[in-house]
Amino acid sequence: MVTPDELEKRFTLLTATARYDDLRAREALASWARDDSGETGDADPYAPPPLTREEALEALALGEVIARKAAYGRQLAVRSARAAGASWSQIGAALGTSKQAAWEAHSRWIDDQAERHRRDGYSGMDEQYSAAARVLAGELDAEPTPDDDGVPPPVR
Repeated sequence: MVTPDELEKRFTLLTATARYDDLRAREALASWARDDSGETGDADPYAPPPLTREEALEALALGEVIARKAAYGRQLAVRSARAAGASWSQIGAALGTSKQAAWEAHSRWIDDQAERHRRDGYSGMDEQYSAAARVLAGELDAEPTPDDDGVPPPVR
C-alpha cells in the first residue's frame, strides 16, 4: 500500500502536484462519462476508466504529500522573511493571520523539525540548525531593528 511517507521521498512538490492533477482529471472525466447509476452504459466509449483502488489511494496519499511539502515551503519562506528583517507583524499580515499565530506556527515547525531529526537522525533539523532557527525566529515581541542605513542587522 502506498503511504505519504513513501511518496514524499519520491516526489517533489511539482511532480506530486502534476501526478495528483493527472489522477483527479482522469477521475473527473471518467465520472462525467458514467450515467447516474454509476455504470458506463451508453457513455462515451473513449472516456478514461475510473481510478483503480490503488490509484484512488495514491491520490489520497499525494494530497497529504502536497500539504506537507507546501507547509514546509511556507515555513522556509517565513524563515527567509525573518532573515531579511521582516517583523512578526509583517509576516502575520503576509500570511493573513496575527503575528502571534505566525510565530507560534513557526515555532511549532522548528520543534517538529528537531524532533524528526532526533527520531531518525537524518530528516528535519539537527540540534545546531534548530537552535539557529530559534535564534532567527526570536521572541514574539522582539522585532528586528534596522541600523542607521535602514538595513536590518544580520541575524546570527
